[in-house]
Amino acid sequence: MTEFWLISAPGEKTCQQTWDKMMAATTRSNNLSANHKFNIPDLKVGTLDVLVGLSDELAKLDSFVESVVKKVAQYMADVLEDSRDKVQENLLANGVDLVTYITRFQWDMAKYPIKQSLKNISEIISKQVTQIDNDLKARASAYNNLKGNLQNLERKNAGSLLTRSLADIVKKDDFVLDSEYLITLLVVVPKTAYTDWQKTYETLAEMVVPRSSNLLFEDNDSGLFSVTLFMKAIDDFKHKARENKFTVRDFQYNEEEMKADKEEMTRLSTDKKKQFGPLVRWLKVNFSEAFIAWIHIKALRVFVESVLSMCSSIDLGVSATPPITHQRITGAPPHGHSWLLQKRKQQQLSP
Repeated sequence: MTEFWLISAPGEKTCQQTWDKMMAATTRSNNLSANHKFNIPDLKVGTLDVLVGLSDELAKLDSFVESVVKKVAQYMADVLEDSRDKVQENLLANGVDLVTYITRFQWDMAKYPIKQSLKNISEIISKQVTQIDNDLKARASAYNNLKGNLQNLERKNAGSLLTRSLADIVKKDDFVLDSEYLITLLVVVPKTAYTDWQKTYETLAEMVVPRSSNLLFEDNDSGLFSVTLFMKAIDDFKHKARENKFTVRDFQYNEEEMKADKEEMTRLSTDKKKQFGPLVRWLKVNFSEAFIAWIHIKALRVFVESVLSMCSSIDLGVSATPPITHQRITGAPPHGHSWLLQKRKQQQLSP
């Protein structure tokens, strides 16, 4: 993470002279920072009352836009899941990395016309970022619901034999179907109790069909056995099985339901893949838009605060400075201002 300070300094006869003094005070003698010019155009100043009110509004807008930038970035990481190492390469501003965008900042005249008042520009940014925030909520909600439903189905097909779906394990041939008297039950038996099961299952209740038990599936801890018995013996069998730590699963073989579950999982998986690409593209585009808007808010804030402090908008020099140390910079320019002005003039941003 790189931290930048936006620093304004009262103008000398030319902006270049101001820049030269800044460089002399911060880099040439004591290597306190690496400086870059941060170009702010001639914006409409307006009245003092408007500037004072706008100062507070911009501070709130700054926090809001920053929160949206972070939300979009975080959701990008959530969506990429196992490819989180690719997050940074997708978080760009105008097609370049964030540090490059800041250090080569140019005001976007098309999006934020400088003929507009400062308040109008801030309102344009506010509406733009609010729309991004609302769209993010809607898109995230839809994608999260889809992802959640798919994960629920996947969880049903994973985990312990005591809880997982058995639909993808069993086959029609494993059951006695359409019988008035007989039923096939599925029983989970710990691996350590296989021998006990084989010795006792026929005697757990009356009317158990001899030699009807088959091992259908195993996981690390247990095995799934089938057993066939008369329907009237179900309750007794379940009771005795429980006493012997054998677990009878409640399961009825229904081919249509099982087919519907598989089709639903396929549909959800396909829908997720279809939405993934467009969603990542939307996140990339709107992260860029939100980040660009955020840096323009920073520019507006440093401009407004500097005008309020210096009572002038002429020959304002601003630099984007990654501080190497927080040591106080000495060698004050004329008019009694230090190079690092008061806290209100230091708009900090950490891409």
